[in-house]
Amino acid sequence: MFKRRDSRNWLKIVADFFYPRGGWTRAASYVAHRLRRLPDSPHKISRGIAAGVFVSFTPFFGFHFVLAAMVAAALRGNILASLLATFFGNPLTFPVIATVSLEVGNTLMGRTAVLPVRDTVRAFGDASVELWRNLKALFTMDTPHWESLGGFFDSVFLPYLLGGLLPGLAAGIAAYFLSQPVIAAYQAHRRKKLRKKWEEMRAITAPKKADGPDGAA
Repeated sequence: MFKRRDSRNWLKIVADFFYPRGGWTRAASYVAHRLRRLPDSPHKISRGIAAGVFVSFTPFFGFHFVLAAMVAAALRGNILASLLATFFGNPLTFPVIATVSLEVGNTLMGRTAVLPVRDTVRAFGDASVELWRNLKALFTMDTPHWESLGGFFDSVFLPYLLGGLLPGLAAGIAAYFLSQPVIAAYQAHRRKKLRKKWEEMRAITAPKKADGPDGAA
């Protein structure tokens, strides 16, 4: 009853991730619409948005939802808003985020070589596969190999982590100050529309009450 009518295979899931149905413009519009209609104060929603945007600059891919919820809870922000705001880190923005984070991180570590984005994606994929193999080796007779993961941590993960903190913090603060007045204005406009609709409904039902037994001549 609750299953999808058209079941998706893995290729379709991956394709929808890189280019969602309806395009990125429609997906972004949907996220913005959901953020505006969250039943919470503008300050708490904006704190959640800031948390989600900040986490998008971290290299903990696959754990952004968990980290965003934790940061939002620490900031006393809206957790659902933080989950939706992780949409900021998507295949379209990832090249920019990765390049900036790696350049800042390598500069802080006194390095000059910056790994290209294509090689960064490949490095994360290879590290994920190697980590999974090593975890399985702990329960089998295979021998785990951590050398490649050590190189990945030193050359990619650590610079990305350190370099993403400053731009992530700046982007999160900017997201807070940009979203807060927009959400406040939207909520005020929506309350005004609801109040006007309620007054119109009362105006329609008022004559009917007057024509009742108590109001008869």
